[in-house]
Amino acid sequence: MSFVSPTDIKRIAAKYDFRFKKGLGQNFLTSQEVLEDIAEAAEIDGGGVIEIGPGFGVLTNELAKRADKVVALEIDDRLMPVLADTLSEYDNVKIINRDVMKMDIAALIAEEFPGERISIAANLPYYITTPIITTIIEARLNIKNLVVMVQKEVADRITAQPGTKDYGALSVLCAYYTEAETIRRVPAELFVPPPKVDSTVVRMRFREEKAVSVNDEKLFFKVVKAAFSQRRKTLLNCLASGFSTDKAETAKIMESVGIDPMRRGETLSLSEFANLANAMY
Repeated sequence: MSFVSPTDIKRIAAKYDFRFKKGLGQNFLTSQEVLEDIAEAAEIDGGGVIEIGPGFGVLTNELAKRADKVVALEIDDRLMPVLADTLSEYDNVKIINRDVMKMDIAALIAEEFPGERISIAANLPYYITTPIITTIIEARLNIKNLVVMVQKEVADRITAQPGTKDYGALSVLCAYYTEAETIRRVPAELFVPPPKVDSTVVRMRFREEKAVSVNDEKLFFKVVKAAFSQRRKTLLNCLASGFSTDKAETAKIMESVGIDPMRRGETLSLSEFANLANAMY
């Protein structure tokens, strides 16, 4: 069944009297080329893959061609009959009508893909992009990569380098656990209905070992969060406020690892954040 073009999407929507819900971020991709790029970026190689938010199943279709098994998580129960129709030719696809944010993904992987290191692919709804990415990364799942299509602004934050305006806590989180890279840009006109902003496909390959060595990960990320809590203030002020510590003592700790207290959080590299957190341990 062909269902990638704007005409196809509108035809299927009419067939099932489906109304797109803005609140669920339902913008369906209509480019075969982009779909293939996402599927290739997932590096499935015959293994397993979890898809978040299959919509009408256009990406699921490409994933199913490459994977031994696809488990797709869809929050909207109105899409169950649509997916049963559009994916009827595949016996390696399992659709689960659940909210990914309310699921134990680690348990799902253990049950559906025992002993296997899988991929996760998703065209994420804009309203919940960052929480989903953060949840997946922090869950320390048995996955090799996460390929997501997100709004351009979020992609820029994921891949941002120190010293840039987009560099922040999300950038550090992604860099610590993964190697993130931009796969391609996706203009808004390639969706039905078209969103107000362009999108970007990003791949995050999970590291075998964390990017830097820290004594206490919880403390490390608390330092990162504090550093970006007030971007216009100096790192010294942010840390003293975030940890309720004496400024003079905080400055000494910073200087002991070669960090000028007057710098701002967005200028620190991953290794500098690690050195600072370890000094505060």
